[in-house]
Amino acid sequence: MSIMAIILLSISMSMDAFAVSVGRGAALGRPPFREALRTGIVFGVVEAITPLIGWAAGVAAAAYISTIDHWVAFVLLGAVGLNMIYSALKGDEQDEQSSVNASFLVLVATAIGTSLDAMAVGVSLAFLDVNIAVIALGIGLATFIFASGGIMVGRLLGERFGRYAEGIAGIVLIGLGSSILYEHLMAA
Repeated sequence: MSIMAIILLSISMSMDAFAVSVGRGAALGRPPFREALRTGIVFGVVEAITPLIGWAAGVAAAAYISTIDHWVAFVLLGAVGLNMIYSALKGDEQDEQSSVNASFLVLVATAIGTSLDAMAVGVSLAFLDVNIAVIALGIGLATFIFASGGIMVGRLLGERFGRYAEGIAGIVLIGLGSSILYEHLMAA
C-alpha cells in the first residue's frame, strides 16, 4: 500500500471521530485545550487498536478465502464507505448535550462506537500485503489530530460540517476498495 493510500485511509478512518468531536465541541461551547487532548488521545488510541483486532481476525480467516480476498476487501471497504455516506446524508446526530459532562467511560464507549469501521477495514487489510502496524499508527495519529481539532473548532463549524467530512471519507473508502479490486483484477 502506497504512502498516499495510507494517508487517505488514515484520514478517512478519522472522519467519524472528527464529526463526533465537532458536535461535542459545539455542545461544550468553549472547550478547554485539555478536553481536546483527552478526547484526541482516547479516540486515537481506540482507533489505532481496532484495525489491529480486525487484521488479526482477517489473518485467521485468510487461508479460507485467499482466492477472493480482493472481493472481500472491496465489499468491506465499500460497505463501510456506504454506511459513512448514509450517516452523513441521514444527519445522524448524537445527543452531544447529554454527553458533554459524561464520564471517561462514555468517552471511551463513543470512541469504540466510531472505530468499528476501522476494525472492518483491518479485516480487509489482512488480505493485502501491508504493514498493519504502520497503518494502525497512521490511523491513530490522524484520529488524534482530527478529534482534538474537532473539539477546538466545533463551536465554529457546528455539526453540519462534520457530516460533510464523514460523507467525503465514505467516498474515499469506496474509492480505495475499488482501487484494490481493480489492481487485483488487472494483475490476473
